[in-house]
Amino acid sequence: MATYPNKVSIFEVGARDGLQNEKPVTTQDKIGLIEDLAAAGIKRIEAASFVSPKWVPQMADSADVLAGITRKTGITYSALTPNLKGLELALDAGADEVAIFGAASESFSQKNINCSIEESIQRFIPVMELAKARNIPVRGYVSCVLGCPYEGEIAVSEVARVSELLYKMGCYEISLGDTIGVGTPANARRMVETVAEVVPIEKLALHFHDTYGQALANILACLETGVSVIDSSVAGLGGCPYAKGASGNLATEDLVYMLHGLGIETGIDLNKLVNAGNKISQALGRQSGSKVARAISE
Repeated sequence: MATYPNKVSIFEVGARDGLQNEKPVTTQDKIGLIEDLAAAGIKRIEAASFVSPKWVPQMADSADVLAGITRKTGITYSALTPNLKGLELALDAGADEVAIFGAASESFSQKNINCSIEESIQRFIPVMELAKARNIPVRGYVSCVLGCPYEGEIAVSEVARVSELLYKMGCYEISLGDTIGVGTPANARRMVETVAEVVPIEKLALHFHDTYGQALANILACLETGVSVIDSSVAGLGGCPYAKGASGNLATEDLVYMLHGLGIETGIDLNKLVNAGNKISQALGRQSGSKVARAISE
């Protein structure tokens, strides 16, 4: 009989990772989404991204979004910060925590952030120093942990190496991202077990995309390792920019439905979550990308 954690913490990425890959919505729509997610019981919300608006115009209003939300006690509102300037903007805007992002693929690192893996780690040193001085927790993302759009398969030893570097720099949690969603249960679990040899399992999170429809199966396989933090995106917001027409992020509603079915606590009200997803999908002029939301809403 499989042993799963009693409780899973969901890190909601829809308002940032999701919406940055969708057509633009209004600042008010974003604020409404974040407040609806909080009302549904989500405690960790990635709400903003302080990257250059030239590269990600959808996130240009991040400071206004953080200023506009009615904050609830006990909820962490986080922001993505690729560099020192981004961190300073996030601090000014009142982000509770920030995230930095590296990759396990050299090619992806070059194409995504225009530098090598080693250079990206060096760039993060001043970010970590300022965050530490300001007492702001930093989360680390590792992209392409189960495959790369340019290199194909990625060695698990490289995933472990980059994860350990970020952890030793001071990231309190490492989110392992299957950026193109190519993983399957056996290699997903093997990757997590390998990384857990150098980063404690309670410091790891899963960020699995559903491009090939494998995200839930992969998460189920990895839950047995003891990992208990999962990133997901309400309504499945955010397509996969590397596979035309493919779904990207796993829908939070589908994840919550599965976890509740396993008797795992999330603290989330599924019906309120479905309503939050349907509302933002309406603003985008399309149907929710969550199968559970469609089933419940029909």
